[in-house]
Amino acid sequence: MLPPVSISEHDGVRYLHLGSIWVQGAMRIRAPQVVELDYIQRMLASLLWLPTAELGQGRAVQLGLGAGALTRFCARQLRMPTTAVEINPQVVAANTAMFHLPREAELVLGDAADWLAQAERASVRLLHVDLYDEEAAAPVLDSLDFYRACSAVLEAGGVMAVNLFGRDASFAASSERIVAAFGSTQVWSLRPTREGNTVVVAGRGVVVPGRDELQARAAALEQRFGRLGLPARKWLRMVRPLGGAPRR
Repeated sequence: MLPPVSISEHDGVRYLHLGSIWVQGAMRIRAPQVVELDYIQRMLASLLWLPTAELGQGRAVQLGLGAGALTRFCARQLRMPTTAVEINPQVVAANTAMFHLPREAELVLGDAADWLAQAERASVRLLHVDLYDEEAAAPVLDSLDFYRACSAVLEAGGVMAVNLFGRDASFAASSERIVAAFGSTQVWSLRPTREGNTVVVAGRGVVVPGRDELQARAAALEQRFGRLGLPARKWLRMVRPLGGAPRR
């Protein structure tokens, strides 16, 4: 049985909950394009792994809709063809009514694993994975086979960002599975947020440029999207390789 959706508002921000007090997404009511939550901002650090001139190219997919922040950003700001996969129809209804779900985004009501099983291989440039239930204890889908399916759907040079709880004992096991699926030189993590969310970024054949180029990419992201809450230059100080990936 899927958990019920509830909405709360505080200090100009609207929050989405799934049958508990845990926040599953947020939107600033008078500025819906601003990326409100820290960990959602860090999931967009995945853009650092894409060349600046290629931003907006390819397809974006979100597994787990939440309050739609990533879907709004990819569809409206990056203007990418965007697909969001969400299993809970109440979450979809809430996004449509209260979270400015972009009409141009494709919405798939169903299980993320089922969607991956039928998806075209090498068809996604930017993949965001945020799959938690009402207990928010661990990802709902977190197996080696699941992460292998995520890798398979990425095009060459594509990247995935996944939300994990970095202070939970399951983080080490989850990150090991991601490294096993993507390869030891293709996985990085950002520093945990105060709430304990750790974003892990994994690539499929990503070539990481030198620090000067990464700094240039971060500066370009801040110039374009800083007003929407993307502190890209700070992200560079948060990143560390997992699985033996070389530092730059």
